[in-house]
Amino acid sequence: MSYDSRISSSLGADLRALRKSRGMTLGQVASRLGKSVGWMSQVERDISSPSYDELKALAALYEVPLSMLFGQAEAPAEELGRIVRADARRRVGEADASLVEELLSPDLTDSFEVIHSTFRPGARSPGVISRPTQEVGYLISGRLKIWLDDTEFLITPGDSFRVREQALRWENPFTEPAVAIWVISPPVY
Repeated sequence: MSYDSRISSSLGADLRALRKSRGMTLGQVASRLGKSVGWMSQVERDISSPSYDELKALAALYEVPLSMLFGQAEAPAEELGRIVRADARRRVGEADASLVEELLSPDLTDSFEVIHSTFRPGARSPGVISRPTQEVGYLISGRLKIWLDDTEFLITPGDSFRVREQALRWENPFTEPAVAIWVISPPVY
């Protein structure tokens, strides 16, 4: 399989959504990459394809795993951008074995994203997470401890919670995985 055939079919739109969610202009991104604004604009409009090294630089700049910019699974034309099959989700976030996150949204072009997270037993956030987003989490199974600012909560199946531009920490000190669905606006992956 060639490099070009593995690039996400929504690469340009995904890169535009990532840039906007970070409050950056085309000029700022182009400057940080040592590229022209015209080049960046063409990449976001899918007129030009970045090289593998340029894609790595974009992933690093936006702090997303390189794999996020690759590999939407093949799907019938009528499903592209509309349906995400369980076995075709794009993995997002860190490649940390203690937290597995997958994109449930077809791409990053909406004003929000939906994430499926599995917090393995013993997993904990690497520190305080604070980002300029509004998020709602819904716990499907397991139990999860979260801290919103400095207040601790025990979340159990069926519970939901909101994080609105505040400090978040999480931990799964329990013996079973905790599985949650998140809606995040604007998209951060």
